[in-house]
Amino acid sequence: MAGPARRRRAPKGEGDRLREEILAAAERLLIETGDEAAVSIRAIADAAGVTPPSIYLHFADKDELVFAVCQLEFAELGRRMEEAAQGEKDPVRAVKNRGRAYIAFGVEHPAQYRILLMGKRELTREDFESGTLPGMEAFAQVVESVQACMDAGAFAPGDPFLVAMGLWAAVHGVTSLLITVPGFPLVDADALVDHVLDVQARGLTAHGRPIE
Repeated sequence: MAGPARRRRAPKGEGDRLREEILAAAERLLIETGDEAAVSIRAIADAAGVTPPSIYLHFADKDELVFAVCQLEFAELGRRMEEAAQGEKDPVRAVKNRGRAYIAFGVEHPAQYRILLMGKRELTREDFESGTLPGMEAFAQVVESVQACMDAGAFAPGDPFLVAMGLWAAVHGVTSLLITVPGFPLVDADALVDHVLDVQARGLTAHGRPIE
C-alpha cells in the first residue's frame, strides 16, 4: 500500500509554513489519541506529508515538538484569562473571572492540558516565575491579580505567589476532575466552579473587606 505523498523540498522562505503544518499535524494527533506516548515522530511526519528527517530540521526531538504545540495553546489561555478580567474594576471578581476562564480552557483542550499539567513533570518556582513554560504567563496574571487584591485591601497581606499557587491548585483540581472523571460532577458544573471560586475568595477576604 502506497504511503502518503511526500512533499517536495520547501523553497527558501517556506520553512515557517512547514513548521506550522508540522505543529498542526502534531496537535491533531495529540487530540485524536489523547496520549503523548501514542504519538510518534513518524506518525506526525505521515500526517504532515513529510519525512521524519524534515521534522528534525525544525525540532530537536518529539519532546520539543510537543512542547511547542502546548506553547501555542497555552498562549491562548493567557489571552482568554486576560479578556475574562478586562474591564472588571473589582479585583476579587477579576481573579474569579480568570479562574473560570482557566477551567473552561482546560475542559476545551483536554489533550494539551493532560500533557502539560497532568503528567509527571518536575517544576520549580523558577519555572513559574520565569514565564518560560507554556501556561506560566497565565500564572503570572494570577500573581498580579492577587497582588492587586492585597493592595486594595480585599485580600489579607501575604505572599502573592503562595496565594496564587493555592488558587491554581483549586482550579487545577476542578479542571482535572472534569477532564478525567466521567459524569463528574454530580451537580451543575458551572455551579460547582462558582462555589469553589467563592470558597477560595471568602477565605482570602476573611481579614479584608467582606465579599459581595
